[in-house]
Amino acid sequence: MELPLDHFRLIGVSPSATSEEILRAFQLRLDKTPVEGFTHQVLTQRSELLRLTADLLTDPESRREYENLLLNGASGLEFSSNREVAGLILLWESGSAKETFKIARKALQPPQTPALGSGREADLTLLAALTARDSAIQEQQLRSYSNAADFLQEGIQLLQRMGKLGELRKELEEDLASLLPYRILDLLSRDLNDQESHKKGLNMLENLIIKRGGLEGNNKSEYEDYLNQQEFEAFFKQIKPYLTVQEQIDLFLALQKRGSLEAGFLAFLSLTAIGFSRRKPEKLFEARRILKKLNLSGLDSMPLVGCLDLLLADIDQASARFLSSSDENLQDWLNNYSENQLEAICIFCKNWLENDVLVGYRDIDSKEVDLDSWFEDREIQEFIEKLEKKSNKNLLRSNLQNQQIENESSIKTTEDFNNTLSSIDERRLPWPGGVKLDYEKVEVKENEFNKEYFKKKPIELYNFLIEKVAELKFSFGEFLKDKEIINRSPYLIYIYAFLILFTFGIGIGFLRNNLKKSIQDESISEKTLISIDKNQKPSEEDIIQGIKKNPSNKLNSVADKPNLLNFPKVKELTKASPSLLEIRNLINGWLLSKSNYLAGKSEINLSNIVSKGLINRTIEERQNDIKKGIYKEINSQIRKIDLESQTSSRIVVLVELNYLERIVKNSGEFVNETSLTPLKVKYILGFSNKSWKLVDFVSGL
Repeated sequence: MELPLDHFRLIGVSPSATSEEILRAFQLRLDKTPVEGFTHQVLTQRSELLRLTADLLTDPESRREYENLLLNGASGLEFSSNREVAGLILLWESGSAKETFKIARKALQPPQTPALGSGREADLTLLAALTARDSAIQEQQLRSYSNAADFLQEGIQLLQRMGKLGELRKELEEDLASLLPYRILDLLSRDLNDQESHKKGLNMLENLIIKRGGLEGNNKSEYEDYLNQQEFEAFFKQIKPYLTVQEQIDLFLALQKRGSLEAGFLAFLSLTAIGFSRRKPEKLFEARRILKKLNLSGLDSMPLVGCLDLLLADIDQASARFLSSSDENLQDWLNNYSENQLEAICIFCKNWLENDVLVGYRDIDSKEVDLDSWFEDREIQEFIEKLEKKSNKNLLRSNLQNQQIENESSIKTTEDFNNTLSSIDERRLPWPGGVKLDYEKVEVKENEFNKEYFKKKPIELYNFLIEKVAELKFSFGEFLKDKEIINRSPYLIYIYAFLILFTFGIGIGFLRNNLKKSIQDESISEKTLISIDKNQKPSEEDIIQGIKKNPSNKLNSVADKPNLLNFPKVKELTKASPSLLEIRNLINGWLLSKSNYLAGKSEINLSNIVSKGLINRTIEERQNDIKKGIYKEINSQIRKIDLESQTSSRIVVLVELNYLERIVKNSGEFVNETSLTPLKVKYILGFSNKSWKLVDFVSGL
């Protein structure tokens, strides 16, 4: 038998070793015999081979001839059949455990299997077992845990077949069991293209968790001695990022069915992660359903359910969940945001998503959470609107049935109906404009507020009519034009009947007085505004009427726009307490620059008075318009401005605008027009870098 071994490796010295070094190594090898268990015969043969090698390498002539053979390409040493096992022992001692195991295993296979019960069979079996363990250790050091397990399994199978060394086989089995977590890590951390290894790792992981009695480790299993609960949790935390979000959902749901509560909680987090990252709000419903059924000791689920309610635009429910929390620290934190509690909830939700939900998945890129992009996503808006319509429809049906059964008086019916509309409006607010710094009302983008919104939201429109009767001349007339709404929902016919019967039958005088007062206020406001520079600009009413008469005409220059009163360049506001006039000038500068930019007439360069986030949103809006092949012609004029609140770092003003927006294709073809007088907008200014900047706005108040 030829073995991959030379005399220098056999005795354990380098090719440049002197005779003294060779003799010293020889003596050490003789004194240090292998572990007990080998036969005396094979140990004697080992000593003879060491002596022959020492004699050859210390004889100058013999060594010179051998070195010439090596230089000419000689490799390996030939061993006679009676010295093969001794040669294998020396090969193992030279550090070649894997090569030794493979040769020993082959020597034990038919037809070259040694005689049953012979010393050769016993020595080869022991050598195979020892080299299998050493080979596994070498592979573990290289982090090739799967290969290490293969060596152990082959060694165990060989000992089972030979029926020998039961104690040693048990040790190999324990080594193999302790290696399982590392094997799983090895298989799952490989490239996803290696589907076979990945699937094998998933199966092994699930079996390990099941044998342990779930993630909690309720069963006292064979793994308890080397993988306690603390060690398992550390291992699972390390392995989790190698699983995709869907793989985690499948795994945790399967474990939950077996009674693992912790798996149920992790399934809730994974469903939330896939719902938010992939824009699948229906997954949030499934996550909420799982969380509500969990009964984990010490878990305060209220703020977590509240976060899901917030993502589904159910503002009142979200607030109620947070207020129901038993966490005193959370309640104290919320109380610090008493003026804007919803802002605090949004901050909590954002941090929760970033730190607890969207981490630990192979296919989710963990980054800063943007709630604005979530609420501005078209699919999210459509889903929430469908959910809202379904909820409102069911609620209206219930209320109408109750009204018919109770058969109350007409005045009582009117009050109930108004209360129903209010409760519907408060129960679920639409959120088409995204999360802002102020969240108290329905948010609509400044340049997207149009009558189509109300057509899609009939319930909010009726509530809008009841609460703001001064604006009936616009919004009620627009609603009556939309006959499709009435046709789509027969219940709206009853609503219309109620409005006609009670609003105009009982309160016609009240409505008439308020409408008259509203018209007078508008007239006075417009006259006051025009008087600022009556010699330079025509009234807005004249311009609006002119556009309506000639809808194909474009606003060809900046001078054509009614919101431009030859404003000078707006300077930074550095005063600690700017006046309303200065704030008005800043907002006018913003409206002017934004109007020109969305019309494609100029770039937007307002970094001295507008926050970067607001500018970026406007740029994104323009880019979307470019993709659609359109541009916007916007005329907006401030009618009224009031200060709502002011601190050293934040100013909030309420503004009423005359608003006209036309959408035109690049070819000049007219697409759509939105006119609203007044449009109420809340503008928020923040103080940073020693000046005031416009940081956000909330439209459609």
